[in-house]
Amino acid sequence: MSKDTNRLMGHADEADGIEEYDNPLPDWWLGLFWLCILWAIGYGVHYHFIGNRSQEAEFQAEMAAAAIRWPVQGAEDVVFAMTDEAIQGGEGVYTTYCFVCHGTQLEGGIGQSFLDEVWLHGSAPEDVIRTITEGVPEKGMAPWGSILSAEQINQAAAYVLAKNAEALGIPLEEITQGSGEPEGSEGAHEEGSGEEAGEASGEHSEGGDPGTI
Repeated sequence: MSKDTNRLMGHADEADGIEEYDNPLPDWWLGLFWLCILWAIGYGVHYHFIGNRSQEAEFQAEMAAAAIRWPVQGAEDVVFAMTDEAIQGGEGVYTTYCFVCHGTQLEGGIGQSFLDEVWLHGSAPEDVIRTITEGVPEKGMAPWGSILSAEQINQAAAYVLAKNAEALGIPLEEITQGSGEPEGSEGAHEEGSGEEAGEASGEHSEGGDPGTI
């Protein structure tokens, strides 16, 4: 059956002489239109009822796969080792992730300096590793345990501790023994231990230290 084409609607008088045709849609277009409707109905039934799928379930599956591929490091997963290789590797980690807040020369900025004796969250290797891994979210430092590997965390800790020892003129052996404090400065790394340390700690706090290492 032929289709009635080029039939005018007769709206010229109402539209400043502009004519309007009432042509039927092409068969191929109508076929695709109905096919899309049928496909949408079938997909909806399969997605929600037959396949038992949901966006939430897919998201949870993706997060579980990501957790396996990129496991979150805990401070207890990092074994501290102060070696030349770790220090050299830590320089790369620092210049990639840490310098923005702590300065290219570890002099501090948004974050605190690594070249003095006052480390608000502890200067022992285990304290530094914990701070890097868990961060200090309330002060603006993100936890890096979900971004860096255990090796990278150890490298970063070794690097900043080695540079601190160099700046203060203390031997690396004190750091590997877990002290991290120069001789004759017992308690200088703890907040509130002695008038001098208290003044230095207050200086960092007033300067808007974001609570990093």
